[in-house]
Amino acid sequence: MIGFYDSPPFHLSRTKTDPLVGHGRHFGRTIRTFCRIHTLITNGLTRTMQLELERITEGELTAGELSEHRMYQALLLLSPGLEERLNTGSEQDVHYVADMIMKGISTARSDDTKSLKSAVVDWITPPKEILYPPIQRNVKADRGFHHSRTGELLCPVNLDWNDEKIRRDLESGNLVPSGDLWPRFLYRNYEYNPHDPWDGLLRSGLLVKAFKHVFTSPSSVLNSASKATRSSNARIHGMTMVTTASLAYIATQVRFALSSSPVFSRTDTVTDSEFFYNLVVDLLEDESEHAEVADLIKWWNRCVLCPPRS
Repeated sequence: MIGFYDSPPFHLSRTKTDPLVGHGRHFGRTIRTFCRIHTLITNGLTRTMQLELERITEGELTAGELSEHRMYQALLLLSPGLEERLNTGSEQDVHYVADMIMKGISTARSDDTKSLKSAVVDWITPPKEILYPPIQRNVKADRGFHHSRTGELLCPVNLDWNDEKIRRDLESGNLVPSGDLWPRFLYRNYEYNPHDPWDGLLRSGLLVKAFKHVFTSPSSVLNSASKATRSSNARIHGMTMVTTASLAYIATQVRFALSSSPVFSRTDTVTDSEFFYNLVVDLLEDESEHAEVADLIKWWNRCVLCPPRS
């Protein structure tokens, strides 16, 4: 996926930004953002050795072990030379690699959270209109269920936002939706079809804007041709397809940007971001949903990575 440079020796890595940080940024956005990297790497090394020595076969791995092994292999593909670096390094070196990957994941997530916090205000404002009351671009206290616009978009599709009691309970915190209730912003035109839950799911214009903002450039949100002066995140890492994890990542980021929570944290029980992210990933990786997911990915690739020529 990338191969523009070789990783520097460990004694040089600490004198400048290690390329592993960049690899970690893309890993978090497209492969797994909530991940215990050190565990992933140590288990991956052990499991690979056992597979190569034929002590175990892939068929003997549990679903969880197989998923983790595929993530480990994806990390190796993302970072040329990493496999040799891990196999020949000491335990301290393995810790260092894990720290650099984790640093990349964390900084990318933080950068995206900060930039989307402001941008989402413009995207949810109807054309040639203003939001009332106005939403501050850099403060989140007036978002979530405290505002009619963000509240409507975050409201679970099984609840009626127009019901005054439901609105009051959501705003007061008496009613706290769990992460497994899909919010309305996930759907095309924010409309849910109870007879076909897949109809429009993960195809909202808001998600498309956020994806372009993160992976192509902020300017590409309004223009089919990006005016960015630097290579996009997608181009830098040779990204030619939308991944299921990248959709889960963007959905989680947008959900957080609409919420009133001030800090993105995996332990935040209010936004329940990690739980929500994992639910989206699980849905998109469910073999029984293969046909719907394949159609969804095809739609996304056409929308954001291969736009039609005018």
